[in-house]
Amino acid sequence: MRVPGVGGPRQVVGAALAALEAAGFTVESAAPMIESAPLGPSRREYTNGAAVVTSEAEPRPVLALLHRIEGTFGRKRRGARWRARPLDLDIVLWSGGAWIGADLTIPHPRFRERGFVLGPAAAIASDWRDPATGLSLRQLHARLTRPRPLPR
Repeated sequence: MRVPGVGGPRQVVGAALAALEAAGFTVESAAPMIESAPLGPSRREYTNGAAVVTSEAEPRPVLALLHRIEGTFGRKRRGARWRARPLDLDIVLWSGGAWIGADLTIPHPRFRERGFVLGPAAAIASDWRDPATGLSLRQLHARLTRPRPLPR
């Protein structure tokens, strides 16, 4: 999916990082981008990345700002779930530990089972600890990607 004036998925991720900085975040580090297959019915390929960003804001206002940035890239939050979207920004982990609210849960509830999240995140913050399990991103990624015997 090309975003008018921005380009394809790799360019969207790069432009999203610039948008985060323009919105007042400091991008401390950004992971190399990877391509991944979609979850759900979408048929397009996605480009995924991760970034460590700093902000003085609490998670809920940060989420609202991320939603506004997504909107500037053409994301529509209404309608069918799992549909193709030009940009999806998530708060996966937070330096404050865990956060639970009506519209936001940190750590992201499914990040431990998503290689397209753990791979890039482990590349830039391998020692960061999941507050729920105590495991580092490196350990979580290794558990997810380790070879397993075929079922008999």
